[in-house]
Amino acid sequence: MTPLRQRFIEDMQLRGLAPTTQRSYIHYVSEFAKFYRTSPENLDLEAIRQYEIHLLNERKLSPQSVNTFISSAQFLYTVTLEMPWDKACFPRVRIAETLPVVLDPEEVARFFNCVTGLKYRAALMLCYGAGLRIAEAAAVKVSDIDSKRMLIRVEQGKGKKDRYVMLSPRLLAVLRCYWRVRRPRVWLFPSWREAKHISVGALSTACRDASKQCGLAKRVTAHTLRHSFATHLLENGTDTRVIQVLLGHSRIDTTARYTMVSSHVIAGTPSPLDALLGVPKQVQSKKKPRK
Repeated sequence: MTPLRQRFIEDMQLRGLAPTTQRSYIHYVSEFAKFYRTSPENLDLEAIRQYEIHLLNERKLSPQSVNTFISSAQFLYTVTLEMPWDKACFPRVRIAETLPVVLDPEEVARFFNCVTGLKYRAALMLCYGAGLRIAEAAAVKVSDIDSKRMLIRVEQGKGKKDRYVMLSPRLLAVLRCYWRVRRPRVWLFPSWREAKHISVGALSTACRDASKQCGLAKRVTAHTLRHSFATHLLENGTDTRVIQVLLGHSRIDTTARYTMVSSHVIAGTPSPLDALLGVPKQVQSKKKPRK
């Protein structure tokens, strides 16, 4: 390991970057160095710009992936190498705004009927029944289930934040049924090695297989279940700020986007045309009778 790589890793650890983020940054910086066949400390802003164009036009990477490279490069040069470059020196690719895919309740039930294996079904039900991210669902411990208070503790979720989410009676029944069969000790969903929890990849594969089996036109991922959780809460009248806390969002505008996909909210909003047609006839302008 080179001194620069070691320093880069230490800087990420000191600033509390998530392990997945650290691995991603190391990957993109390594690919950047391989492309130019030299250490990043020998490269400048123009090299970063040309490599970004290469990723877009030659590698055909998504805007999200290109922006991840930019984030890794910005961290490397401004933090580890202490270059006096501001954010304007690291232009990002604009990402198209898309609405999240949401299932209706019948589609959710149809999806779960196609999930094979009690462990996978219970884990994916956490994504819909409690709004957990797939990594959060995979890492739930037995001790995180508080059946007396009907709460689930989410430990060190995204942004290294703890939070509580609701534990519905139906979800509790499913988890108890699963626990009686598997009797997990530490992790609620252990992998084949008891010391570790089920991998995100295994859970994603189970979700993908169920999505193919159920025959829905929509592509279903674990995050689709989380989107559906938030949208259905909103349609049932739950306050947006409560949903924000349950999802673990730092900003309310992130949660507010679910109002854009809620059919009940959109369909239930009165049009100004209705108010116009409700104006008394005597107030409306009258046409003069022809002579």
